[in-house]
Amino acid sequence: MCRVWVSTPPAIGHTGAVCGLLAYLTDSSAGVADGLVDAVSGASHLMRHRGPDEPGTWADDASSPTVVLGFNRLSIIDIAHSHQPLRWGPPESPDRYVLVFNGEIYNYLELREELTATHGAAFATDGDGEAIVAAFHHWGPAALNRLRGMFAFTLWDTVERELFCARDPFGIKPLYMATGAGGTVLASEKKCLLDLAPVAGIDLAIDERAVQHYTVLQYVPEPETLQRGVRRLESGCYARVRPGGQPEVTRYFTPRFDAVPFPARSTPGGEQARYDEITAVLEDSVAKHMRADVTVGAFLSGGIDSTAIAALAIRHNPNLITFTTGFEREGFSEVDVAVASAEAIGARHVTKVVSQAEFVAALPEIVWYLDEPVADPALVPLFFIAREARKHVKVVLSGEGADELFGGYTIYREPLSLKPFDRLPRQVRRSLGRASRPLPEGMRGKSLLHRGSLTLEERYYGNARSFSDDQLRSTLPNFRQEWTHTDVTGPLYATSDGWDPVARMQHVDLFTWLRGDILVKADKMTMANSLELRVPFLDPEVFAVASRLPFEQKITRTTTKYALRRALEPIVPAHVLNRPKLGFPVPIRHWLRAGELLDWSYATVAASQAGGLVDLAAVRRMLDEHRSGTADHSRRLWTVLIFMLWHQIFIEGSVVPEIREPHYPVQL
Repeated sequence: MCRVWVSTPPAIGHTGAVCGLLAYLTDSSAGVADGLVDAVSGASHLMRHRGPDEPGTWADDASSPTVVLGFNRLSIIDIAHSHQPLRWGPPESPDRYVLVFNGEIYNYLELREELTATHGAAFATDGDGEAIVAAFHHWGPAALNRLRGMFAFTLWDTVERELFCARDPFGIKPLYMATGAGGTVLASEKKCLLDLAPVAGIDLAIDERAVQHYTVLQYVPEPETLQRGVRRLESGCYARVRPGGQPEVTRYFTPRFDAVPFPARSTPGGEQARYDEITAVLEDSVAKHMRADVTVGAFLSGGIDSTAIAALAIRHNPNLITFTTGFEREGFSEVDVAVASAEAIGARHVTKVVSQAEFVAALPEIVWYLDEPVADPALVPLFFIAREARKHVKVVLSGEGADELFGGYTIYREPLSLKPFDRLPRQVRRSLGRASRPLPEGMRGKSLLHRGSLTLEERYYGNARSFSDDQLRSTLPNFRQEWTHTDVTGPLYATSDGWDPVARMQHVDLFTWLRGDILVKADKMTMANSLELRVPFLDPEVFAVASRLPFEQKITRTTTKYALRRALEPIVPAHVLNRPKLGFPVPIRHWLRAGELLDWSYATVAASQAGGLVDLAAVRRMLDEHRSGTADHSRRLWTVLIFMLWHQIFIEGSVVPEIREPHYPVQL
């Protein structure tokens, strides 16, 4: 027997939707336990913002084990008929598979055509969900490398009695998982697993190594979370889950940059063909990312990445609306440049200006949506612009991923500035590093000598380092020297041995900064406002082109993303073509010296019960020094303050955010 509880009558339909999914697999032999469906439904409701159009819960108790699926649908394709879970199977077993799917498959039309032609696959819908299931049935896990899109899904096989789960190659869409005495739970948001922890028997003890990793990196690196019993399925991985067992995880995609001698030289005359290839693959990616039955807009900062996406998108939607945000402080706004860019490409533009009071008031709600602390202040303006955009559109395009794929971070130029050190014997380099230690902080040359004394593996572990080891010791009572960044980056450097230094840095960032910070804030802040965000740069075909770029086509002594900038010359307005990267700058350093944010910070430290994990007296000293102007502790303060707020919400329960009930029309 199958039982279905949905808010509208269940029907076979298209499945193009971003949603919140929840799957609970138990090895119970007694069918659906009393109250289990209600428990799953209640947990699923915690992420109703991910899909306010259609909530529901489904249970299969045909035989043990029991599977219960929860979902919240944000309908994007075939709005009137798309319902989850999706049932599909071959003619001999038409209801064999049950799919709950979060994301979009942009090449689903091509996949359906191929599956019909080569395997005689039959489809009852016009959507992308059936393409996933049919591809899995005919090609197995190899189907994942054929999917061009963003996705996290669970697929219940009623014949094999196995749950198959997968996540997209770059980690655009999240998937948390936990196994306890009561079974295995998977969900789009961690808060659902926390809610089901008593039922599933999940260990929620704090993982102190993850706390230390967070404090250094300003995010919790995958697959960790701050609770020992909850982990994340990593990007580019799938898992098989059988009753009574742990998920068996397999990596199906590893991004590889072609090894190129450093510094290499391009083949004369071949540059323009390369730029044309970049342009063509980006045009194709944006065209496929525009597939939707609802209005698609675009985020627009003052940089080249978002401007390029918007300029390509307006070719498919002449009425494109673009969105940007800024702050009530001079020098911390991209608004003027974004307005000029929108005017240049012919887009209608919407701006949201955020005050310090709004910023502070939104912090508890934002951290609740995040599930895990992310100490990137840029996620706050992203939250506000997503809320503003949702008043006008249901889907937005954005420029995330361009820096990691094409070499956009200024730090990627470091191998050029440090190249003279490569000619020095190792012992001499170490001596220079020791000589730099007694030099005053901020003295010209101190940082260069220190970094030149280190190997790439020692000095680079992503875009964020908030604390030195000495600062960590004075801030974390349980600091452990062995819990270092090499836990995270060591295996990545081993994989990239022999690549040029920029490619190795890009590889590290794809597995750390991109999926730990950039994509987490992109997913969580837009989904908090029931808005789908699509990232055309993070497309397998775009990556295939970017991965072949030689060193000098990414980084020069004067610019970053060299090849991408050349490729985009005919597409983006001249005033942004060579503009330095800013994103959405946030005046944290200034606001932590006066006003509502400073007051909130002192109050947060005073009320915190996280003293066993963070030295509260040390944080107060940092606040005092920063307020007086004797030191700039803004990044370190923001890191520990966001952790304290997370602790108050999810551990202490002393802060209860006011969460809006999402009410949006089905179609925009």
